[in-house]
Amino acid sequence: MNRYETVFILNPVLSDDQIKETVKKYEEFLVSKGAKMIAKEDWGLKKLAYAIQHKKSGFYHLFDFEAPGESIEPLELAFRRDERMMRYLTVRLDKHAAAWADKRRSRIQEKA
Repeated sequence: MNRYETVFILNPVLSDDQIKETVKKYEEFLVSKGAKMIAKEDWGLKKLAYAIQHKKSGFYHLFDFEAPGESIEPLELAFRRDERMMRYLTVRLDKHAAAWADKRRSRIQEKA
């Protein structure tokens, strides 16, 4: 199993309930494909560097998870089909990136 991070941007016109429902849908999708969720973060509404679909902001979310490689393609296909999704990016973390992600998350928790 490889470790991955997925960052995705949701449409800013969605309600809080719709955002929570969408995030839960994709979390359950990953778990059903054999993934183990390590962390998920809600980064909130952020201004975009450039307009996407005539929108200037979006709701950012991050998933950190371990999953078999064959589960990524169905996830990204589901992202492409979902009209609530504006952009997404999934990257596989090597051991150094995974260590950095864990360190970053622990620093954030210490500040809170």
